Amino acid sequence: MTLSAIQSQLLTACKAAKRDPSGVTLIAVSKVQLPERVRAVLAEGHRIYGENYVQEAVAKWPDFRAEFGGIQLHMIGPLQTNKAKPAVELFDAIHTLDRPSLATKLANLAQSRGQSPEIFIQINIGAEPQKAGVLPDDADAFIASARALDLPIRGLMCIPPEGEDSRPHFAALAGMAARNGLSGLSMGMSSDFEAAIAAGATHIRVGSAIFGERRYE
Repeated sequence: MTLSAIQSQLLTACKAAKRDPSGVTLIAVSKVQLPERVRAVLAEGHRIYGENYVQEAVAKWPDFRAEFGGIQLHMIGPLQTNKAKPAVELFDAIHTLDRPSLATKLANLAQSRGQSPEIFIQINIGAEPQKAGVLPDDADAFIASARALDLPIRGLMCIPPEGEDSRPHFAALAGMAARNGLSGLSMGMSSDFEAAIAAGATHIRVGSAIFGERRYE
């Protein structure tokens, strides 16, 4: 598949959901992708990308930003507290706030820098023991505590359990966001982003469908 094909599917999904396409941000997930593949998508004009690893992003994106300009970066992988400083310096949004120690670290960095990336709180929507994220039962309290630290909480993020129908999980995340007055919903990937758009996603994360299969060394 290609960037243009995904953009076409996005437009079709928005039309079916009676949504304005400008309300859905397509994040091209470029983790572990060959530089020439990323360059090709940049050359097509796309400027919003997602990375899972701080070290990889630090090595990759300063040069691309200098060359192409106007690039927006989203951190969509687990963030270690000791990598928070380079993360807030590089990324425009962090989608994976999932614990109090990281919230405190991000808040301290925001205060010292006078600015902060937009923050999404990751919810472990399926309450899976092997996954990161705030448990649904703890979400309201965690959102309140993050706001009390003066963090710019934009919304919520989730990754539904593999092999399950994503739609009930998307609906649950949307309800959670609504009752907490949050407008951002980071949900939906290559296989289910149309369902996510129907449920109100504001950010969808699509990788291999745009770039091709990843090559892990």
